[in-house]
Amino acid sequence: MRITMTALCCLSLAALLSGGCSNSGPREGSRQEQPAVKGITVAAVVGAAIPETVEVVGTVRARNSATVSARIPGTISLFKVREGDRVTKGELLARIDSTESLAGATQALAAMEEARQGVSEARSRQKLADATFQRYRRLYEEQALTRQEFDVKQAEQELATQGVARAEARLQQLQESGRSAAAIADYTKIVAPISGVVTVKSADLGSTLFPGQPLLTIEEQGSYQLNLAIPESLGGKVKPGTPLRVTLDGTGGSLSARVTEVVPATDPASRTFIAKVNLSGSGLNSGAFGRAVIVTGAGGSGILAPTQAVFQRGALTAVWVVDASKIARLRLVKSGRTQGEKMEILSGLSAGEKVIIRGGERVSDGATID
Repeated sequence: MRITMTALCCLSLAALLSGGCSNSGPREGSRQEQPAVKGITVAAVVGAAIPETVEVVGTVRARNSATVSARIPGTISLFKVREGDRVTKGELLARIDSTESLAGATQALAAMEEARQGVSEARSRQKLADATFQRYRRLYEEQALTRQEFDVKQAEQELATQGVARAEARLQQLQESGRSAAAIADYTKIVAPISGVVTVKSADLGSTLFPGQPLLTIEEQGSYQLNLAIPESLGGKVKPGTPLRVTLDGTGGSLSARVTEVVPATDPASRTFIAKVNLSGSGLNSGAFGRAVIVTGAGGSGILAPTQAVFQRGALTAVWVVDASKIARLRLVKSGRTQGEKMEILSGLSAGEKVIIRGGERVSDGATID
């Protein structure tokens, strides 16, 4: 009978799996004595209640960030920072060359100075009108003037007083315009609104800007949060204070945390809402990918093995099992969800069996564990 290559491969794989998964030793007379392996740590597989969980993903964001934009049109004549630079609040970051704004400020200052001189002149005229009126009043009391002449000087005094009031009002108006022009001229200086790190630079030296155009983004360090996309079906189960297990790519570990804020709006495109989790510690970067495991129900019973005991052998998942005779056997298993420092084993292990959690790289199938 002709045996195909596929059949041969299947037979070879079956022989490998039967040798790796069998609890029986090699045939009598064919077993070679292997030296006992020392310094191996084993742990027992346990049965436990495994809660129902769901895994969600999200992105790390800075809790405090600021996008700095241009307030006036112009051209960037100075740019002192780039991505990754640390800046402090109030530090000069860039300067905008805006001829129109500077010209308007100069014109406003000139008009304000002219108004000050107008007030000074009006007050001088009022002083003269007051003195003249006092002299005419004495003459009138002495009946050296007619009533008409006295009334003319009194009217001139009143007009001088009104002239001072008009000049002062004009000066106040121009002072407000001057302050506005000075503020606009001050917009040519771009300063840091917060202390942090420049993460985005949206313009370069010589770029032409328009009002509202972003220049750069500054993020405050040491204060981050993980924004998780939660399916709207979990809306009643995820709220502030909900515990979860967070894992961040690149940090090499997981941590326990709680939801600190829930955004009360659902994205109509993804049908998810945002839950925020405060993070602290070193090695955090804005934009990093993270995931979280949330307990959604009681679940059922299952088998848990230490995470360190489970390893990959090619495309297969396996553990080293130590039997009652202290012989190590390779056992293929099917793993499930991770529960903290333990992993759910769907098949391949029973409660009470012992597995190697440290030193397995020095173990071979059939080795004696001392």
